[in-house]
Amino acid sequence: MDTVFLNLIDSILEERESFNHIWFANDHTTPPQFSYQVNFPRLELVLKGEYVNQLEDGEHGIRDINLMLGDALYIPPNYWNKPNWETECSVLSLLFGKRQIGFSLVSKTKDNPNFFDVQKHSIQAATGHAIDPILSALNMLAKEPTKKPMDEHLLLALLSYSRSMLNTPDRVKKNRCEDLYQGICIYIQENFHRAISRESIAHRFNITPNHLSRLFRQQGHMRLADYICWVRLERAKFMLKKYNFRLAEVATRCGFQDMNYFCRVFKNKTGRTPTEYRSLNQTLTSPQ
Repeated sequence: MDTVFLNLIDSILEERESFNHIWFANDHTTPPQFSYQVNFPRLELVLKGEYVNQLEDGEHGIRDINLMLGDALYIPPNYWNKPNWETECSVLSLLFGKRQIGFSLVSKTKDNPNFFDVQKHSIQAATGHAIDPILSALNMLAKEPTKKPMDEHLLLALLSYSRSMLNTPDRVKKNRCEDLYQGICIYIQENFHRAISRESIAHRFNITPNHLSRLFRQQGHMRLADYICWVRLERAKFMLKKYNFRLAEVATRCGFQDMNYFCRVFKNKTGRTPTEYRSLNQTLTSPQ
């Protein structure tokens, strides 16, 4: 699987001396429901077609952005974007977690609700190396009004570093079980707001539900259900601190379909009700 993504990144670096347009996500306004918002930075590259997103524009508020072949979108940690996936496109995503770098290729045809050519892969992240200052600089640049030409230099450096990580013969190899486990963790962190379950995740990764449960017992520090709950509660804490959502909306945005169940789980895990937690920690982002 390293070869697939290595070839894609090689093609991008070899065929393009520059990006057509580089977009940066923001988070000054309240994100729409079902936005993608995670606690690690992401880079999305359009390989084919038209990739439509809702993004926050500093001058015009939230609006639709059409990303085309050769365009790039950088999303800093805890910033958001909302793709609508209604057009034909192929998108390569790179996700820079604390423990792993995730690679995802997703293709979509117009008027077809299903994705095709979906491939996912992860490799161990090399923290404390060149990637850390590159990501820090990009996260700071997202807040600046003028981004050129540093935005392009930094994105090319990020791609070059990702390619070197994929292409390093002596990089630490993970066994297949650990690689699969890390990929599933990334998937859960991306899709915590959806109605994911043991069965749906197992189907997505073409394994049995029992294999999935066994994988988390062997590789992780908690059961699958506990990990999903932990990811959702961490996101709920973030939303309670930053946004003035009603509790029912916080629950829905975090994947809890029942608000009362969400409140019970939240108090059981944190020792406080969501309302108590918010009153102690809130720093609101005001809607515009």
